[in-house]
Amino acid sequence: MGAVAVLAATTSRSTTDTAPERDLTFPAPAVGRTLHYAAYLPDDYEASRRRYPVVYFLHGLPAGPTAYRDAGFVARALAQIHRKAIVVAPQAADSDDTDPEYLDRGPNHDWESALTDELVHAVDKRLRTIPRRDGRAIVGLSAGGYGAMLLALHHPELYAAVQSWSGYFHPTDPTGRLPLDLGSSAANTRASVHAQIRARASARLAIAFYVGSSDTRFLQENRLLDRELRAAGIPHVFKVYPGGHSHALWQEHAAHWLRMLFTHLTQAS
Repeated sequence: MGAVAVLAATTSRSTTDTAPERDLTFPAPAVGRTLHYAAYLPDDYEASRRRYPVVYFLHGLPAGPTAYRDAGFVARALAQIHRKAIVVAPQAADSDDTDPEYLDRGPNHDWESALTDELVHAVDKRLRTIPRRDGRAIVGLSAGGYGAMLLALHHPELYAAVQSWSGYFHPTDPTGRLPLDLGSSAANTRASVHAQIRARASARLAIAFYVGSSDTRFLQENRLLDRELRAAGIPHVFKVYPGGHSHALWQEHAAHWLRMLFTHLTQAS
C-alpha cells in the first residue's frame, strides 16, 4: 500500500495555459479493466508534425480513480522552462483497489504490467512520441516516487531517467509507516528498491531523488538510499530541501528537477 499523498484539490484538473489536457483510455488486461490517463500536450502539438519525449508522472497513494488528473503543475513547469514534452499521468488506483503500490499482485491486480507494457505501448501508438528509451523518463511523488524507481529498475529498456519526489523505497501500508509483507522473500526482494538497485542499476539510468527535511516518514529512507548508492559507486543526484511532505515542496522544485531530467532525454524533433 502507500502513503497518503494525493495532490491538493487546488491543482488544475482541466487545462493549463500552454498544455491542453486530454483524458484518454487504454485497455489494461493486466488489471482487468480499462484505465485512464491524462496527456498534457505541448502548445505546438496540433500545429506541428514533431515527435516529443514523454515524461510519465505517477501520483501518490492511496488514491481514488481520478487522482491521475492532478498533474497539471508538471506541464506548467515544463512550459516555464521552455521544454517540449508530452506529460502522461496514468490512473494507478481504482475505487476497489485504492493502494496497489505499483506492484504486480496477481490476476486483475498487475498494476506494474499495466503501467509499463500496456500503457507505454498505448501511448506510443496514439500520440506522436519518440518511441525509444531516450525519449522516455518516469517521475513520481510519494508512493509514485516509489513506483517510478521500481518500474525504472524493472524495465531499464523503457526509460532513460527516473526521479522520486519525496518517495520511499519499499512497499508500505496505507499510512506509509509500516512495511508491506508480500508473502515471500522473493516477492519482497523484487519489490524493494534497495535490493533492486544493487542488482539492476547501471550508468545508463539517470537516478535522482529528493525529500523534505521535515518529512518524518521518508527522510531517513531517502538518506539510506543515498548512502547505498554512494557505497556502490552508482551515479545519482540526491537533495534534501527545507519543507515537509507537501504539494508546496513539489511545486517549488518542479521546474528545476524537470530541467535536470531533460539533460537525459532526446529533444522534440
